[in-house]
Amino acid sequence: MNKIIILGGGESGVGSAILAQAKGFDVFLSDSGTLQDKYKAELNQYGIPFEEGGHTEDLVLAASEIVKSPGIPNYAPLVHQAMEKGIPVLSEMEFAKRYTSAKMICITGSNGKTTTTSLIYHILKSAGLNVGLGGNIGKSFARQVAENNYDYYVLELSSFQLENMYSFKADIAILLNITPDHLDRYDHDIQKYIDAKMRIAQNQTESDAFIFWEEDPIVSKEIKKLVSKGKQYTFAEHKVGNAIAYLNDHEIDINTPNSAFIMEQDLLALEGLHNLYNSLASGIAAKLLDITDENLRHSLSDFQGVEHRLEKVAKVRGIQFINDSKATNVNSCWYALQSVKTKVVLILGGTDKGNDYTEIEQLVKDKVRALVFLGVDNSKLHKFFDGKIAKIEDVQSMKDAVEKAYELAEEGDTVLLSPCCASFDLFKNYEDRGNQFKECVRKL
Repeated sequence: MNKIIILGGGESGVGSAILAQAKGFDVFLSDSGTLQDKYKAELNQYGIPFEEGGHTEDLVLAASEIVKSPGIPNYAPLVHQAMEKGIPVLSEMEFAKRYTSAKMICITGSNGKTTTTSLIYHILKSAGLNVGLGGNIGKSFARQVAENNYDYYVLELSSFQLENMYSFKADIAILLNITPDHLDRYDHDIQKYIDAKMRIAQNQTESDAFIFWEEDPIVSKEIKKLVSKGKQYTFAEHKVGNAIAYLNDHEIDINTPNSAFIMEQDLLALEGLHNLYNSLASGIAAKLLDITDENLRHSLSDFQGVEHRLEKVAKVRGIQFINDSKATNVNSCWYALQSVKTKVVLILGGTDKGNDYTEIEQLVKDKVRALVFLGVDNSKLHKFFDGKIAKIEDVQSMKDAVEKAYELAEEGDTVLLSPCCASFDLFKNYEDRGNQFKECVRKL
């Protein structure tokens, strides 16, 4: 019996273990950290052996295949050893795809992928399709392949997941944008990050679709090197180049080979330029899947948005508080600042991933009344912003950040949590950071 080792015991790893067992493999799960109680209970329920708090090297290196959680880099010593030994190291996506013939709608990008993935899922589900949601969001893809029988999957794919996908193919691949992110994982070499993102289009045939932003400076250059045979469909703010989806006189136009869809921009549930792009990309995918105009119009206008992404929390004495905790890179923060029409008190900081703050410098000078730095080490932020904004405060807790921002804001202003950084210095994850922000705002 083939032995499959699962490295990492979060949602991705446990889902992969359940699928591997269902397919008759000899499975063992190994995690260097501590497993959550709910995952331990599940593994015990299924009778899947596991270890935590470290890897038994000999056991792992005796695998016929390794399914690796996305958070573990390929340069981790044990993964590197396995690869040197010729043991295939796969992502959960690559492994699970073997066992489903469902259509794959896959979304990646430095920003907007969770919103776009959730929106496309909402459109397809509302139209009555038998569809699953997975990847970097929701339940593990592998778990769903083991337990459900969907006709379509809408998958959010991070660069980390794409790294170990080899024969996997997207029927519809969407690349929203590429801006510097996670450079700490890619030796501070943006080309390595770009190469991982471009894998979204690998293995596509003439019957597949590749949707991307017409004016993305990085993608435009990379497309010329692409060997994918997928048909290309692009979106843009206005009708430029080959764009088939764009804004035209306050209406969105989407022109796929078999249809022309028009909808008033004011009716879109999602506001702001970045969300226009997300809606256009989603609309192209929907029309390629023959979703009716009526269903598409309805879904684009009643979508609820994603928690922790430009989420309006409350207005307190005329000051609007917005939770954009999901903004873990500079470009996300740029979109957030660009979408806010008032003066801003901006909360920044956390674990820096190799950020260059130049991109938001002008918007900060134009719009930001005060900066609140929320992080263990704010030295890089001070180095860049000192002298550019008159009021800068340092805090070490969310309670202090919210109270300080409230104190600095004036009536009519917006307090925006859009940190540009990962959350791991003071919080469990960006959700924990966003939830604490909302809790503290509601206590004002």
